[in-house]
Amino acid sequence: MPKRVRTGLTRSDILDRYIERVKQMLVKFQPFLSRKRGTASLEDFDEAAEDLIGQVFGAASEESEAYFYAKSGESIMLPEEAQESGMHDVERETLQQRRQVLASCLADLELRRRVQATRESSRHGKGGLRATVEAYMSHDVRSIHRAATIKEAGKLLLKHKVGSLMVDDGSRYIGIITDADLSRKAVAKGLDPNTTAVSACMSKSFVTIEEDEPLSEAMALMKKQGIRHLPVTADGTVIGVLSVSDLVRAFQDATP
Repeated sequence: MPKRVRTGLTRSDILDRYIERVKQMLVKFQPFLSRKRGTASLEDFDEAAEDLIGQVFGAASEESEAYFYAKSGESIMLPEEAQESGMHDVERETLQQRRQVLASCLADLELRRRVQATRESSRHGKGGLRATVEAYMSHDVRSIHRAATIKEAGKLLLKHKVGSLMVDDGSRYIGIITDADLSRKAVAKGLDPNTTAVSACMSKSFVTIEEDEPLSEAMALMKKQGIRHLPVTADGTVIGVLSVSDLVRAFQDATP
């Protein structure tokens, strides 16, 4: 067994380093979105990005799979009208998806860093999230029918720029499908996006939280369940969705 070496770095130090590395990665990626590209190789960038994401989140993490899914350029995420016209830049779409994954990784790390800062402040009698879920949730509940295809689900995620959709059967919500579900349950298994129904990839049982609960409770619930999107209810009726990005925004507002 290799000897464990203490680096002297605190958890906050490590998170700060990861945040800085992801920020640098986003800066390095920007030229690929420009028409005037540099001499950097996209293949080399992908290798470096996947290596970093693997170090931070794990090689088998949702983040790693999401990046693999993004660079694969699966057509289920492309708008129908764009495919029919033949004018849509497929490569640019995959680039945008890469950027979204990296931005999501950054938001996740910044949330962890703010949680850590809150814990450290709490030891000295400071900090804490006192706002309710309602104050930061998204009030737009995007949904899709269970019989729709995962290709249609991907199109809606892109159109509305969201990471999840509630799934309904025409009268009530019966599940939730996220961008991670599309990569883990669809692309990774080679399912046909044109014929596979949303019901085959959705999470049938989904956790919810009431609108008047404190954000700290929502954060604890998301961590316990290992989820990034939390449906919000009012007396049992879904009225919104809280995401990791919303929690980051809440921490930013709570920081003096």
